Amino acid sequence: MMNDQSLDFDKYDIPIWRKYTLSVQEAAKYFHIGDKKLRKLIDENPGADYILWNGTRPQIKRRVFEQFVDEKLTAI
Repeated sequence: MMNDQSLDFDKYDIPIWRKYTLSVQEAAKYFHIGDKKLRKLIDENPGADYILWNGTRPQIKRRVFEQFVDEKLTAI
């Protein structure tokens, strides 16, 4: 039996391709980049436009990171 709270969560769950920011793990899956490589990019560019800091936890701005990958990266 499902309670009302679990129904509300499913109703508002946002697909990964519609999210504004992604966790490092979500971004690694979405962009098919290893999470270690993604963390290395974050460590090397802590002030990059594609990073939104939530305390000490980085969030990846999906569209901005897509542009960064398209324009700046030729190999990862």
